[in-house]
Amino acid sequence: MKITVVAGGVGGAKFLRGLREHLRQVAPDGAGGSTAEVTVIVNTGDDLWLTGLRVCPDLDSIMYTLGGANDEVRGWGRLGESERVSAELTAYGVGWPWFTLGDLDLGTHITRSHLLREGLTLSEATAQITARWNLGVTLLPMSDQPVETHVVVADDTEPDGTRTMHFEEWWVHYRASLPALRFEQHGLETAVAAPGVLDAIIGADVVLLAPSNPVVSIGTIVTVPGIRAALQSTAAPVVGVSPIISGAAIRGMAHACLSAIGVPTAADAVGLHYGARSAGGLLDAWLIDESDAALAPALETAGLRVASVPLWMTSVDTSAALAAAALAEAAGLTV
Repeated sequence: MKITVVAGGVGGAKFLRGLREHLRQVAPDGAGGSTAEVTVIVNTGDDLWLTGLRVCPDLDSIMYTLGGANDEVRGWGRLGESERVSAELTAYGVGWPWFTLGDLDLGTHITRSHLLREGLTLSEATAQITARWNLGVTLLPMSDQPVETHVVVADDTEPDGTRTMHFEEWWVHYRASLPALRFEQHGLETAVAAPGVLDAIIGADVVLLAPSNPVVSIGTIVTVPGIRAALQSTAAPVVGVSPIISGAAIRGMAHACLSAIGVPTAADAVGLHYGARSAGGLLDAWLIDESDAALAPALETAGLRVASVPLWMTSVDTSAALAAAALAEAAGLTV
């Protein structure tokens, strides 16, 4: 079975860890004569050049999580990190002092930057970097061309009354406290889907949209030319998992992103934002939390199949159960 997952960072990483665990439980070592092939299309809209290094937050969050090296307490970065290099950079007045890169993490960024300067594409560099880790999945950046998300906020000190900043500055430095007027994907006009991305969607048996930020993760991925059309035309069932439970984001500040595009922070609103494929949207089915079960009728009226299941990914086991529910819903669509 070929499974393609469209994902952002931390939420996507937890979901993928659960998916991998579930697949190991149902077919350990390929029992039954087949193994699942999992391909992950990862958001690269958060990527940036910082202190001469190419930083890819979502690719790395997924890699570290599946590689067993992520810091579970902080929720990001490497386990057992030191930050001596970042302290030195701050002393020299270089970089963003509020965007701390750990010493082990810097090893990844240095390697990626070296490979890119040697002429490798981001896809090729990602393949070489992830080969070190026993991930059990294939990670594909959404595009080899930089498509960086920037945020436009109000600023009375500027001539046009607005200021534009990189998404990471808005998200990490300002904690999304500056109301966003809109999001812009810089570089989108020259971007194409990375090699293998469209084939992974079109040739999949199942496509899953992870519980990632619907605006700046999933939303950014589907702006890359060809990806939305591939999701709409694939013969595979497309099942999404809500990143919203009881009117709040599972993690992070997705409410600030949703507000900027006029979508309420609610599981039904996000499902309707994605839309049913039967009506030109992206989804066949939408998983919402049990606490949001009352929202199902409106979603079903809009053409979506809805399942109410536990969405909290508090452990590998609960994440595995969620992944199993998503696959079960997809199986129901293909009967």
